[in-house]
This record gives sequence, structure tokens and C-alpha cells, in this order.
Amino acid sequence: MLDPYEIRKDFPLLESRGIVYLDNAATSQKPIQVIEAIRRFYQAHNANIHRGLHALSREASEEYEEAHSVVARFINARSWREVVFVRNTTEAINLVAYSWAMDRLGSGDEIVVTVMEHHSNMLPWVAIAKRLGAKVKVVGLASDYMLDYDALSEALTERTRIIAVSHASNVLGTINDVKGIAALAHEVGAVCLVDGAQSVPHMPVNVRELGCDFLAFSGHKMLGPTGIGVLYGREDLLEEMSPFMYGGDMVREVRYRNGAVEPAWNDLPWKFEAGTPNIAGGIGLAEAVKYLERIGMENVRAHEVELTSYALKRLSEVEGLNLFGPSSPTSRCGIIPFNLDGLDPHSLAAMLDERKIAVRSGFHCAQPLHEYLGLKEGTARASFYIYNTREEVDLLSESLAEIAEMLRSA
Repeated sequence: MLDPYEIRKDFPLLESRGIVYLDNAATSQKPIQVIEAIRRFYQAHNANIHRGLHALSREASEEYEEAHSVVARFINARSWREVVFVRNTTEAINLVAYSWAMDRLGSGDEIVVTVMEHHSNMLPWVAIAKRLGAKVKVVGLASDYMLDYDALSEALTERTRIIAVSHASNVLGTINDVKGIAALAHEVGAVCLVDGAQSVPHMPVNVRELGCDFLAFSGHKMLGPTGIGVLYGREDLLEEMSPFMYGGDMVREVRYRNGAVEPAWNDLPWKFEAGTPNIAGGIGLAEAVKYLERIGMENVRAHEVELTSYALKRLSEVEGLNLFGPSSPTSRCGIIPFNLDGLDPHSLAAMLDERKIAVRSGFHCAQPLHEYLGLKEGTARASFYIYNTREEVDLLSESLAEIAEMLRSA
């Protein structure tokens, strides 16, 4: 098991601000090792990549390319060429929607999603379907906030082209069987895209074992900087796809012959990384991955299961507090949404903020799920990571109990 008390020493903000930070599903804090890696790049190696033969450009290019290899190893991709750096999970999913689906779907084809998807894994498919005359099928939940796998199987037909599914819900914490879902997709000749924004930072993820065709995730949720994300794609699929954006570095050569411009696209992954990329962000992400590797993702997962189990027990003791999500801590990631009787989630979050406890409130970019569950005002959400402790769970529970008592006494 990891030691969160030792880990906290690496996080300057936690040490200086004295905040109980329970908003990790939105973004994680950054360890000093990542901050220093970004500083070192700008201080000692700053230059553009793939655009110069001078020493600084070579050094920057080598570090940025190595960052792709580090991420590929982390998710067990077959090659670093299967790792495309983008801004975030949202851009990664949109890349697949517009570079893969746009050229392959037509009228009457079907896209299958679940009701628990983040807007970024729902709205692109709605837009694509509207443009192409395709259809989006939405699969609901079964008991205990788990995905309805029977309904998913029934939704698949010979017209299904892609299943887009979250590995772990950013609201309920529900962990989906993406290995089984990918297998179902392949049985009908479809591909499977996995939104790994809430799984890759928190548990071991092996793309070859899962069998998914695409995986999207963000660096800022896994100790890395903002503005850097990853699209994993099977190399054969990426090779067949057209570029998402056009410009510098994504093209090998551009010939002008007889009044016509003739481009030839660059090799993977550069074909999908047009323009000057977030070089420092890629290097910072690689450092974050190395930090997590030193801890061990099995240990990250074990810590969160233990902390979530403890939190479910403590929070269930608060009178008037309603918890949502699977009852078993092993069926969910470290996310607990809740509401308090007599108080809207935003007011509740504000009252917790007064006590220096940071949680999120609202729909968490998943309004269809909240409406499906009848939660018209949204929820408050606590989410854990490697530096959170039992004492912080106690503070959350005690603060909620205090607020509940205040409401009863008012």
C-alpha cells in the first residue's frame, strides 16, 4: 500500500494551502517533480521540435518523442506510434469522431453510447449522427447503478459501427467491463472507443488486454499539466484515418506541380499533431507517468478502494445524506456523489468550501445521467486520489453532519 502522508510532501499546494482537496475527478494536484520537469525544459532545453538541426531543437525533439514512449509503456500500447498527444480527452474523442467516423458512417448506421457518458463522449456522436444521418442509441443502467449489459447486447445490430463508453463514470464512479464491451463490438464488426479519463489515472490500464480500438485520457487528471491529453489508437486504424487538423509537422512534404498542391502526410503519430504542440506539457505528462509508475498502479487502486470503502461507511452515518453509485467499493473508482436533504448541491459545496473542503457540484458535464436518475439539480461530488487520507474523509463526514444539524435546527 502507498503512504499518502509521505506522498503529500511532494505536493506544494496541499502543503501550503491547507485545503482538503476532494475534486480530483475534475483535475489532480501536481507534484514538485512534474513542476520541476516543466521548469527544466523551459530553462535549459526550450526550442521547437522537428524544425531544426541545432542542439536545442534536437534535445526538445528527443524529450518530446520519449514522452510518447513513456505513455505507450504505461498503457501497454504495441508502439509509441499508437500514442497521439492532443489537448485533452475531449479533443481525443473528437479526433476519432471526425477522422474515423466521418469517413466511415452513413445514413442508418448506429452509434452506441451509455447514459452515463460525459458530454465529451456524447455530444460529438450526436453531432456526427446528425450530419451523416446516423443514429445514436443510448443504453441505460441496471440495478445498483451498473450498466445494463443485457440492454447493451440488444442494442447492437449489423448497423452498429462504434460503441463509445466510459471506463469509469465521472459521476457515479461505476467501472464498466470495457473488455467485454469491446468483444461485443468486434462481434458485430464495430470498433470500441473507451473514455479513460477516470480510469487511466486510478487503476492499471492495459489496452492490449482490454482489446479496445481507441482510448482517450487527459494528463491533468493524472498529476500532469493541463492542455495535454492522449489518444491511443490501433496502428492500423490510425494509418487508415485522415488527419484531424492540417498545418506544420503533420505533413512529410508538399509539392507544387502544374498549378496543383500535392501533400503527403507524415508518419504516425505526427500525422495527427499539427502545428507546434504542447512540448512542455508532453514532457510534464511523461514525468507524471513516471511518478505513478514508481508508486505502482496496483497500489493506487488499492488505496482508493480502501479510502472509498471507508468514506462510504462514514458518509452513510450522516442523517439526511443521500449517496449514489455502486454499493461495492470494488465496482467503482474513488468517486462519491451525494446530496443533502433540504439543500441544493451548489449551496452544499459552498458551505464545505467555507470549511476548506473542495468538492464539485452540479451536473459534472453529465446532465443526461442526472436527469435519467431524477436528480434535476445535480449532485455534490467528492473524488479521491493518492494524497487523500482517512482524516480528510473524517473531516468531510463531520462537516456534512454539522451542516445537516444546522439545517434541522434552522
